[in-house]
Amino acid sequence: MMSLTTVFGWRLKRHKIMREITLEELLTAGCHFGHQVTRANPKARDFVFEARDNIQIIDLAKTKEGLEEAGQFIKDLSSRGGTLLVVGTKRQAQEIVKTQMERVDQSRGQVLFVYNRWIGGILTNFSEVSKNVKKLTDLEKKLQDESEKSGFTKKEIGLWEKEKQRLEMLYGGIAKMTKVPDALYIIDSHLEDLAVREARNMGVATVAIVDTNADPHVIDYPIPANDDAAGSIELITAYLIDAWNEGAKATPAKSKSEKEEEKPEVKEEKKSSSKASEDKVKKVKVQKTKTAKKTKAKSKK
Repeated sequence: MMSLTTVFGWRLKRHKIMREITLEELLTAGCHFGHQVTRANPKARDFVFEARDNIQIIDLAKTKEGLEEAGQFIKDLSSRGGTLLVVGTKRQAQEIVKTQMERVDQSRGQVLFVYNRWIGGILTNFSEVSKNVKKLTDLEKKLQDESEKSGFTKKEIGLWEKEKQRLEMLYGGIAKMTKVPDALYIIDSHLEDLAVREARNMGVATVAIVDTNADPHVIDYPIPANDDAAGSIELITAYLIDAWNEGAKATPAKSKSEKEEEKPEVKEEKKSSSKASEDKVKKVKVQKTKTAKKTKAKSKK
């Protein structure tokens, strides 16, 4: 498991990010409710405050600590132009993920998402998954091109539309994914066990909401909290997206003027290299001329 202070050689800063999350907010959102004692994972014992009426109560001080640690990591990832994949396929999380994705600042890094179901191989066999992503892209282009549609019947075009909707539900959130992401944010690490295992196999950092029925040791940045309550999921997800947006604003992308300043240097290099090649050609021509003259003189003799 990766160190909490270093991921991919990035040393995380220890200063506070954004506003400080309060224990009252976590309590109001219902982050403290765990699972029944009979469903508990022994490895999550350190996060449990006590058990009441056979329900485990999560220590919110540790929830706060884990959330701030995860927020700092995501802020750092965003400031470095990294890629984050958000995974929230459970019913309570789907609408929250869609809503929070509309708030994401994509100016520096890239945030992708999976909200319907995790397709096996997204990380470990992306070359195969990318074929369906390409199929989705091709269908979108076809349906937007009137000249393309003119040669087909309404029924055929209707089938295209149905196939596009099916693929969009599965791959829409990762349609722009070109490489394995730098990190995953997972809502319910126990439910998304396949995503966790793929991330570990590929060396991808993981941030996750970990309830009392899950193993926190397989997650790099565990956030001990209730992963069933919509209020808990929304509070944690919104906080992490705020962290991402702050990281994006901390180191903005290069402006047009900065990009233009870089261009003359490239042109100068090209100019000098082309001049050198021209000189070389001239020398070769002169050499050929001299050789031709000598050959002509010898033939006259």
